[in-house]
Amino acid sequence: MTMTLHTLNQLPEDQFLATIGGPLEGETWLAARVVQHRPFVSRDALIEAFRREIDAASADEKVKLLNSHPELAAKVDHELSAMSQSEQAAAGLKHLTEDEYAEFKTQNAAYRQRFGFGFVICARENTKHTILAAFRERLDHPREQEIALGAYEVFKILRLRLIDLIV
Repeated sequence: MTMTLHTLNQLPEDQFLATIGGPLEGETWLAARVVQHRPFVSRDALIEAFRREIDAASADEKVKLLNSHPELAAKVDHELSAMSQSEQAAAGLKHLTEDEYAEFKTQNAAYRQRFGFGFVICARENTKHTILAAFRERLDHPREQEIALGAYEVFKILRLRLIDLIV
C-alpha cells in the first residue's frame, strides 16, 4: 500500500495512527505525537518529525519501541509483520543453516538477558553476517548506549518504511 502525503495529512487521527502504526510495529504512541505536527510539507518533514520525537522519547519509551520489533531470524512467520518478513528475507535471515539459526537464537537470548529488550538493527541495511557481527560487538556496550543505538536503528527502519509508504 502506498499513499500520497496529501492523503496522509488529511486522514482522521485514528486512521493516521492505524496507517503509521504498521511501520512502527503497532506502537502508535509515537505516531500520536507526530500527528500533532501536521500538515507535513514533505515526506522528509514527516520523517524528521519522527526523528525528533524518537530523540525526545524517554529511555523507557525507547525500550518500548525496541520491544515492539520482532526477534531476528524467528522461525515462525506469523509473529512477523509483512514488512519485517520482507526485510529479514532480504538480509538472508529466511535461508539460514541450522547452525546459523542456532547462533541467532543464542545471540537473541544473550542480548535480551543482558539488556532486558530485544536486539534491533535495520535488516535492509545488513546481511546475516553483518547482523551476527553487530550482535557480538554490541553485547559489550553499556545499556544506555544500546538504548540509544537501538532507537536509532528503529528510526532507520521507520525511515525506509515511510519512503516505501508515501509517494
